[in-house]
Amino acid sequence: MTQHTAPEDLGAPVSYLVLKDGTDVYDRSGDPVGTVSHVLADEHAGIFHGLLINTSDGHRFAGADQVDGLFERGVIVAEPAAGLATPSADTPAGLAENRATGLQRAWAWLVEPK
Repeated sequence: MTQHTAPEDLGAPVSYLVLKDGTDVYDRSGDPVGTVSHVLADEHAGIFHGLLINTSDGHRFAGADQVDGLFERGVIVAEPAAGLATPSADTPAGLAENRATGLQRAWAWLVEPK
């Protein structure tokens, strides 16, 4: 069985304020999840809500509490792509407030005209 691991050197830790779209995303086991599509944050209040991730199965949302590390050349999230929420107009019940807010922002970002 082949073990997938993220590159050993993802670079220095970075702030969500400078994380670039297109950065590779890996789960804790090192398997690829996708790439950063958009950082969801309220910069005025200094709140990081999470990441909108482009996966092979469409967009997924990783709440701030699911992001283990932000680095220059990669992001580590706690879940594989299948375990992350799919943005939609209806927020699932039972989510923590921060994750629900982030998921709502992810949906709004996806549907707003660019």
